[in-house]
Amino acid sequence: MDRQEPEPGSGRNAAMRPACGGSSAAPLSLAALLALAACGDRMTEDMLPGGIPARTDLHVASALPPDAVRTVARRDFGWRLIYHPARAPANADQDAARALCGLERRRPGRIEQVPRIEPYADPGAAIIDIYCV
Repeated sequence: MDRQEPEPGSGRNAAMRPACGGSSAAPLSLAALLALAACGDRMTEDMLPGGIPARTDLHVASALPPDAVRTVARRDFGWRLIYHPARAPANADQDAARALCGLERRRPGRIEQVPRIEPYADPGAAIIDIYCV
């Protein structure tokens, strides 16, 4: 059996070989870093109807415990709140209405219970519409 000699330079171990077929990985790393930085958490000047800054944390602004709140959304008429009454204090709907309408420097006009279309989607959750005046 003839013994073949290794090619010159093939004796280098894998740690010394370039990772990307001979090109440097630095430009790719820099490009990835710049792309991620462009997607960062930037402040926005967008405003919701009623003059509420879009960056406002509405779950916290609802004045309800975090585990009770499912969704807070600004609508043309006021606010829609989906929450779990069992996980919220008594009068949670009125407290949330005061807090959310207060963001607009208005007062709550009325609170309406919205019937659940899919009662099994989030068992125990209630939907209310809050009208601010």
